[in-house]
Parts: sequence; C-alpha cells; structure tokens
Amino acid sequence: MKIIFFDTETTGNGTKDFLCQLAVKERGVAEPVVNAMYKPPVPIPFECSAIHHISNKMVADRPSFKDAPEYPALKALFESDDTICVAHNAAFDEQILKNDDIHIKNLLCTFKVIRELDTEGAFAMHKLQYLRYALDIELEVAAHEAFADVLVLEQLFEYELAKAMALWNCDEAAALEKMRVISTEPLAIRAFDFGKYKGKTIAEVAASDIGYLSWLLDQKKHSDKDERDWIYTLEKYIS
Repeated sequence: MKIIFFDTETTGNGTKDFLCQLAVKERGVAEPVVNAMYKPPVPIPFECSAIHHISNKMVADRPSFKDAPEYPALKALFESDDTICVAHNAAFDEQILKNDDIHIKNLLCTFKVIRELDTEGAFAMHKLQYLRYALDIELEVAAHEAFADVLVLEQLFEYELAKAMALWNCDEAAALEKMRVISTEPLAIRAFDFGKYKGKTIAEVAASDIGYLSWLLDQKKHSDKDERDWIYTLEKYIS
C-alpha cells in the first residue's frame, strides 16, 4: 500500500472553492510527486492571498488543474485502491479535489486521528502548525505553503502511527486500518476552541446554555463549510 501526503492552497475555505496549489509527497521519498500552482476557475480573494501568498498574477499564466499534464496521473494515484491519502482536516482537502473530479478511495485524516489519540488532553488544540511546535517537529519550512505543510504532515503522521501502535498494541498494518476507519467516522468534538465558551466542554455548555447549542447547530447546518463533525456533536447533546 502506497502512502501519500497532500495539501492544498485554495480560493477559500468553503465547499465550493478550488485549489490554486497542490503538493503531494510519497512516504519516505524526498522529492515531491507534485508541487505546483494552478489557475482556479474563480479569482483568488485578497484575504486568501494574505494567508498563502498566492496572487492572481502568480497563476495568470498557469494551466487549470484539470488541464495540467500531470492531472491524469494524479487522478489515478488518488483514486487507486492501493493508495492511502493522508491530509490534516482531510474532509476539506477531499472536497477541494472532488471539485476537480478526483474522488479519493482511501483517506486518512491526521486531525481526527490526533483527537482520538490525545486521550489525556495533552494538546490545547490540534491544528497542524500548533502540533508542529508542540511536538518539536524540526523543519526549516514556512507555514501555509502547500509543500511545507506536507513535510510537517509526514512527521505528524509518523508520530501518530507510532503512538497508535503502542496504544492499541498492534502492528503497522492494523494501526493504519484503524486510523483510516477513524478518519471516515464523524468526530465527537470535546470542547470549544472559539467564542464565548472557549475552553469549556460541550457537556458543560449543554448543562448551562442548551439554547446556545441549538443556535450554533442551526448556524452549522446553514454553513457553506463542511461542518459534519459539529452537527454530529451538537445533535448528540440536543436530542
């Protein structure tokens, strides 16, 4: 089974956005499978350029992703039964690739896996760049650049895999399969990391302000982002 790590930089964080950069790396191979920018079918908003520093001028002469010569090989790689595709907050990147007609067969989400493995609440948050420093991942790379994030992602994956094998007392193949299954299931969110209840558990807020959870559920259901984990969590407490 081939393991690849991938990251996208995009025109936004909604379900109808498109990639403007894609980086893919195979496990243990130094050179990227691809690390390229593409011209998306919609303009890149300035607020997105301020994060990933890719401007409309930079992609003006680039092909669209689907017109790029490497697209057929990448589509075959992502859609292969023999490839495990690893990303952080993978549902978002999965949707971005779906918007360009790539349908991943085997997806592994390091965000969901670290939430599952962090049974003692050792990490205040589970964002990739936070974990980069919390785990002392020593890499001379910038943040919010696709290939740089892929290098961090690979190291995070190796940490998770080793921890999973020890915690579940199993070999690599069994740990990978369980990590993959966790990645397909809705994530039960434990606590707020935003807003007026930041730091409070969902259970604490449910006991004191169930109306807020009902209001938040309605917001999440009408969001243009992938909010399936929040919807799953809130419905558990409200039902």
